[in-house]
Amino acid sequence: MSFSSLAGSSSSPSHPLVPYGWDADWEAEFAPYAEQGLLPGRVVRVDRGQCDVVTPVGTVRADTEFVVPRDPMKVVCTGDWVAVDPGGDPRYVRAYLPRRTAFVRSTSSKRSDGQILAANVDHAVVAVSLAVDLDLGRIERFLALAWESGAQPVVVLTKADLVPDPVTLGHLVQDVETSAPGVPVLTVSALHGEGLDVLVALVGSGTSVLLGQSGAGKSTLANAVVGVDVMDVQAARDVDGKGRHTTTTRNLLALPSGGVLIDTPGLRGVGLYDAESGVGQVFSEIEELAERCRFHDCAHESEPDCAVRSAVENGELAERRLESYRKLVRENQWIVAKTDARVRAELRRDWKRKGAAGRAAMEFKRGRPQ
Repeated sequence: MSFSSLAGSSSSPSHPLVPYGWDADWEAEFAPYAEQGLLPGRVVRVDRGQCDVVTPVGTVRADTEFVVPRDPMKVVCTGDWVAVDPGGDPRYVRAYLPRRTAFVRSTSSKRSDGQILAANVDHAVVAVSLAVDLDLGRIERFLALAWESGAQPVVVLTKADLVPDPVTLGHLVQDVETSAPGVPVLTVSALHGEGLDVLVALVGSGTSVLLGQSGAGKSTLANAVVGVDVMDVQAARDVDGKGRHTTTTRNLLALPSGGVLIDTPGLRGVGLYDAESGVGQVFSEIEELAERCRFHDCAHESEPDCAVRSAVENGELAERRLESYRKLVRENQWIVAKTDARVRAELRRDWKRKGAAGRAAMEFKRGRPQ
């Protein structure tokens, strides 16, 4: 029996892979592999060089031996669409289709390699627990990676039942909205079901990845969205709201309401990886202000006619936002420079130039212009 007769047309709602995001564009990308007799599938889980792949003939276990490149950015990951052997023991993933989007962070290795957490994602849902004080800087970091991935970020403030005062809750939402321009901010209580309808509607189309620290309530959210207890849940520590890693691998789940959800382990580290565009989107108001600075390469420190510093001084821009922006820009530059000699040389020249400009400005203020 041919694959086309087995799987049916991609335009048909009855196609076995439609619930996992299969569409006419993916079918066109897969055409060369279909001619080789390979099966299409989506990776739902990766574990130690093997992966679970949902295919038109069911979920199969496959080895990734044939797609193990030296570049860690090209390893098979959860969310990938792949070409799989139609039979045999063991089965192998022969190739993966070009990714539409990819959520990437830097690793803790000295080489600062990139690590792909999820592929072909439409929404990046950042779960933030209201059981502890908000860490706005960490939220901005997650959002920078989310924007850079090509997905639409969403912030979900979980455990909203722990903030019963609506005024206090409103202030917390406002703080996050200020730190997340252009990003929907939802409040959810999985315990009482509040806000879940909005979240379900949002993730009901396309693929969403669920991100956040341990204890943020990701697995509880996943269970609530799926409608059954597919993920184990562990209680967070009362002292700091942190939990143990309930999810230990990235799992892709088809939702009963439509759409696909990728749940991820709690992330202790979320290092940037070549995320200049993402940082710019998170701090879009600073980027707009910077266009009015006298110098196009203004560091927003001691340069004259700095529109960004002026905005801080008149209360238009929070000092915390500027400091967070500087931190992420520096970190991203450092990551890029470690793997690009040209960027390293440009950074050294830039630091020297800015240092000289800063010293000249200080001398000017003292009445001794150079």
